[in-house]
Amino acid sequence: MTMPAAVESFLAAVHARDAAAVAACFTPDGVYHFAVPQEPARGREAIAGTFAKILEASDRVQWDIVTSTFDGDRIWLERVDRFWFSGREVAIECVGVVELDGSGLIAAVRDYCDMATWRARRESLASSH
Repeated sequence: MTMPAAVESFLAAVHARDAAAVAACFTPDGVYHFAVPQEPARGREAIAGTFAKILEASDRVQWDIVTSTFDGDRIWLERVDRFWFSGREVAIECVGVVELDGSGLIAAVRDYCDMATWRARRESLASSH
């Protein structure tokens, strides 16, 4: 099965670091739950705000899909999320669960990653300058 268009558009918007385009991939009442168990962003405006913080802090973003599986309108994406800061890469392993609403938009994304590992990698990058 090929990747659903909504997921392709979502990933392209992330790679383009375009928070508004990311939010447009979601239903108006969509939910983005970054680094569960943190509080989710609900609605396009909140999703755009969450992604603006994530994307604008970096010089470049590339989320690489390692494996994916589909079950109807639910997609599981094993990823390596790569961010560049001042030309230096910090990567974090992540599993994202994407739920589509049937109309071609994303209803929800739940991303699971180890935030302690992410923070340690960011701190290591900062201290190596």
